[in-house]
Amino acid sequence: MADINHVVLVGRLTRDAELKYTANGQAVCKFSIAVNRRKKSGEQWVEEANFFDIVVWGRQGEALNQYLVKGKLIGVDGELRQDRWEQDGQNRSKIEIIANNLQLLGGGASGQPTGGAAGGMPASYGERKNDSAYHDSARSTHSSSEEQSFSSSGDGFSDDIPF
Repeated sequence: MADINHVVLVGRLTRDAELKYTANGQAVCKFSIAVNRRKKSGEQWVEEANFFDIVVWGRQGEALNQYLVKGKLIGVDGELRQDRWEQDGQNRSKIEIIANNLQLLGGGASGQPTGGAAGGMPASYGERKNDSAYHDSARSTHSSSEEQSFSSSGDGFSDDIPF
């Protein structure tokens, strides 16, 4: 049986992301998120925060760095990695989450929409529909008659949708 290493978290950034580059020019974006968990303490339910370090490599980290600000709600899909090193003669280790997919979910700490796609809507790096250059080129490839036929019903929906 194969081993499984898959993590999915939704939480808020505890600090602004840091973008650095390795010696060979590879971008690495690092930040931490807080994920709240409800647990019962006596007769009351209390929230307990858990903190996780996240790493996003390459172009994905470069592109998302500007949106990863303290308080931002995000979704992370990734895997656990253990970083090991020696410090002052003692072996040390730290668990990080290497993000494979990251989604900007909501507003910042004030609850207001920030960044992301349009008006704080969920956005995922790698989704071409969020790329303004893609939108501009897609618009120029459609003829105006195609756009008019889609919206001619007045409600913006085509009559042949199966639901």
